[in-house]
Amino acid sequence: MSITQDQVVSIHYTLKDDAGEILDSSPEGKPLAYLHGHGNLIPGLERELTGKRAGDKLQVTVSPADGYGEYDQALVQRVPRRTLKGLANLTVGMRLQAQTGHAARAVTVTQIAGDLVTLDGNHPLAGKNLHFQVEVAEVRAATDAELSHGHVHGPGGHHH
Repeated sequence: MSITQDQVVSIHYTLKDDAGEILDSSPEGKPLAYLHGHGNLIPGLERELTGKRAGDKLQVTVSPADGYGEYDQALVQRVPRRTLKGLANLTVGMRLQAQTGHAARAVTVTQIAGDLVTLDGNHPLAGKNLHFQVEVAEVRAATDAELSHGHVHGPGGHHH
């Protein structure tokens, strides 16, 4: 069975940056399961997996435009520390939820200088080329419940 829209696909993967540093990988012996065609993976990786079969191995390089987007300097802001009241132990690298208008956005503390805290609303992998090594472990039809929810249930997915 080849990978098409609405298939449940299980993959083993390793993600590296341009320098070859491992950024992420599926746990040993536990592939990641996702519902193909539902935006559960970044677009560039999902597109490369279309048509592949269980047992296929591939190397995929995904540009920022097909990954987590270009780095947007407008998403970086410096705020007075007092605006982050209730957060006594701020540290660089800390991830926070910030209210921006109507939605919450994940931000990373990138600098603390005196009373000013720099918050970066870019995804940590924005602006980076992503190098994936992928092995397709399994391809199966999705259940009606998985299709209606838009994600996988059971091993490797949600609701375990």
